Amino acid sequence: MAKQTIESLVDGGKASAGPPLGPALGPMGVNIGEVIAAINEKTREMAGMKVPVKVIVDSDSKAFEIVVGTPPTSALIKKELGLKKASGTAGKERISDLTREQARKIAKIKFGSDDDASVRQVEGTARSMGITVGRGVVTEEEKKAYEDARKEEEAEKAEPKKEGGEEEAREDAAGGDAKEEKPEKKEGKS
Repeated sequence: MAKQTIESLVDGGKASAGPPLGPALGPMGVNIGEVIAAINEKTREMAGMKVPVKVIVDSDSKAFEIVVGTPPTSALIKKELGLKKASGTAGKERISDLTREQARKIAKIKFGSDDDASVRQVEGTARSMGITVGRGVVTEEEKKAYEDARKEEEAEKAEPKKEGGEEEAREDAAGGDAKEEKPEKKEGKS
């Protein structure tokens, strides 16, 4: 009873008999159509995302088992909110808001449970992405404030540094090149 495993990344709900699954399953003698249909059934809720899938085939009986992994929590959050990327300055910039119901839905997909501990994990990931939970839609004032702050930071980075700034003034006051003197170690018995 030898078992062979095929691991692949498939589009949720849209696996096909083409590469990479079809050519890998063909030599094993299983019904490729059944395997693809089972994968699509199990990954339907994750449409639009790459989903890790393992197909375990018993080479004697031609029976198969499908183990579906889950995408990262951050990918599930971005898909739920329709975002392309997370905030580069989480904690300073709020790019979106996740409702408690959305957090429960994501927890159910990722962890198979929507208990409070699973939901808190989703909320923690959301916070690290610059997404609040339950605070409401990001207002136009917030968006403008973030844009203004970002432009200000870019302007500061673009300013040329002054030559001979404060550091040289301190060295001149100390009498030229100020070097730290280290105390000499004395050898002997203590």
